[in-house]
Amino acid sequence: MGEQPIYSTRAHVFQIDPNTKKNWVPTSKHAVTVSYFYDSTRNVYRIISLDGSKAIINSTITPNMTFTKTSQKFGQWADSRANTVYGLGFSSEHHLSKFAEKFQEFKEAARLAKEKSQEKMELTSTPSQESAGDIQSPLTPESINGTDDERTTPEVTQNSEPRAEPTQNALPFAHSSAISKHWEAELATLKGNNAKLTAALLESTANVKQWKQQLAAYQEEAERLHKRVTELECVSSQANAVHTHKTELNQTIQELEATLKKKEEEIEKLRQEIDNARELQAQRDSLTQKLQEVEVRNKDLEGQLSDLEQRLEKSQSEQEAFRNNLKTLLEILDGKIFELTELRDNLAKLIECS
Repeated sequence: MGEQPIYSTRAHVFQIDPNTKKNWVPTSKHAVTVSYFYDSTRNVYRIISLDGSKAIINSTITPNMTFTKTSQKFGQWADSRANTVYGLGFSSEHHLSKFAEKFQEFKEAARLAKEKSQEKMELTSTPSQESAGDIQSPLTPESINGTDDERTTPEVTQNSEPRAEPTQNALPFAHSSAISKHWEAELATLKGNNAKLTAALLESTANVKQWKQQLAAYQEEAERLHKRVTELECVSSQANAVHTHKTELNQTIQELEATLKKKEEEIEKLRQEIDNARELQAQRDSLTQKLQEVEVRNKDLEGQLSDLEQRLEKSQSEQEAFRNNLKTLLEILDGKIFELTELRDNLAKLIECS
């Protein structure tokens, strides 16, 4: 049956900086499609996003995950398997709320699926009264390739005497072998996606070098202010004055942090404006190409029109020459007719005279 998308939206994708664990690193240059996928073979839900052919989100939803709204258009969740925190920036509060509702819905569905899987494992591990013994319970996809939270270990009970039918004993092993091959292919795909994600992380780390420099400058300023506070606390003998200076310095630190946040927002706005400018440039290039094509076609039509005008002039000159020839023939014919008329009159006179 495979994995099918069940809900999609568009957002800007971010990941937490693996070094500082505080700053956001953009993993997409513009808004990309973020989709919820349901894998019916494993009965799990995943969040997947691609930037071209590069996977920038590949997160399996588990019951212990939580999606947090940090602002009107921004939300985040932590993925312990990927050892990172994902962040999404939406174009409106409505899209953020809709994504959060779907996250909670699929998280609850993942919890119910886990409970049902555990109940199924417990039922299959209990001996049946009608049978003399139980065969080893078949492996489920969750037990083969699940996470630490999703993985369940089926209990194995063995009968004192093996069953007589070898074909029935061979069915679970054949099924397990087929599932193992399927998940080996899935593991290879995940390794490829992991390599792509690693390359994307390295690229994003290079792009935030300037941010790190600004942050280092602010941190140095904060450390200098903290040292100043310590010096004042050591030197000053008046506790109230030291407390006042400390409060002012802490306020300055908060103002610097607010300024840093504003700078990050301005950088994000500039990035969006750059993306819009690139789109406009692409549209302008396309229109320019179309205009050039129209000009070439117009030149071709002008050449055809000039050729037709020359043909028309030639045809008109030929018709004029033909008309002149006809006029000359008519004049000659009139002269011949006049001469014949005179000849007839002379013959008639001769006949009368004779």
